[in-house]
Amino acid sequence: MAQPLMPKATAVWLIDNTTLTFEQIADFCGLHLLEIRGIADGEVAAGIVGMSPLTNGQLTKAEIERCTADSSARLTLTERPELPVTRSRRGRYTPVSKRGDKPDAIAWILRNHPELIDSQIGKLLGTTKATITAVRDRTHWNSSNIKPRDPVLLGLCSQRDLSEALARAGTSRPTSEKVTNGKPTGINLIGGADEI
Repeated sequence: MAQPLMPKATAVWLIDNTTLTFEQIADFCGLHLLEIRGIADGEVAAGIVGMSPLTNGQLTKAEIERCTADSSARLTLTERPELPVTRSRRGRYTPVSKRGDKPDAIAWILRNHPELIDSQIGKLLGTTKATITAVRDRTHWNSSNIKPRDPVLLGLCSQRDLSEALARAGTSRPTSEKVTNGKPTGINLIGGADEI
């Protein structure tokens, strides 16, 4: 049987504001009869503020009146339609211990995936365009200590997120290809070495 939210707070409110029997309140809240008696005596739940089951839609006034008139009747929870579960897209929280790793991850992405634009990098790592620009221009306050490191290994993004960002960028280069000064060099998959 479904129980109300915060059963002790609901029991406190029902004891203080209705004339329901202790058995009815105990049955509705899923608490033992001795607990309800203790709440009524002030020995149990002394610091708990009562919560009205009417305001949050768990009971109706008519249901309370029906059970008040008939002491053998049992309270039933009001069935509410379930709300669809929607997840809001909020900014990703990065623990304090990993925030210092963001410039390293930015440097790695700038070196290995120059096709990603600043807004994509910012969204992927949860950082600002100003930080990305500072790392790119080597004007970041800690630029002497920045070492390019993979953001997936640092735990700043998942491999799936990185792959999706690369797919949205429109090009996904092979991993054997390296980037020097923004121009790809290395092995040409068609044959031979790139000539630049």
